Amino acid sequence: MKTVTIDILSPEDMRHRMAQRLADAAKGRKQAPRISFASRELLWQVLAPRRWSLLEKLAGAGPLGIREAARLVGRDPSGVHGDIKALLAAGLLWKHADGKVEFPYDAIHVDFTVKAA
Repeated sequence: MKTVTIDILSPEDMRHRMAQRLADAAKGRKQAPRISFASRELLWQVLAPRRWSLLEKLAGAGPLGIREAARLVGRDPSGVHGDIKALLAAGLLWKHADGKVEFPYDAIHVDFTVKAA
């Protein structure tokens, strides 16, 4: 199973993690897929409920056209198109040369901590 981890990291923590991942990659260590957001607000903006539902349906489905993706979630293709554009911009989806999009993971792990104010 290919799982992506989605987390929230400050820009400074993101730089440190990236440096560590580059060092590990240079040593030949396999890197687990990770997508980080700079804030909780940005994560919720990008992964709004309809987009989250779309990702869940696309997980493990392989490359699909927009109409196929819209059928999977039972929505209008124009609305799904906008969500796909946002998910592509965030790096959550891949676009193939033939125009199809893919969420190249079978599972999503979300990792962040909420602390008392």
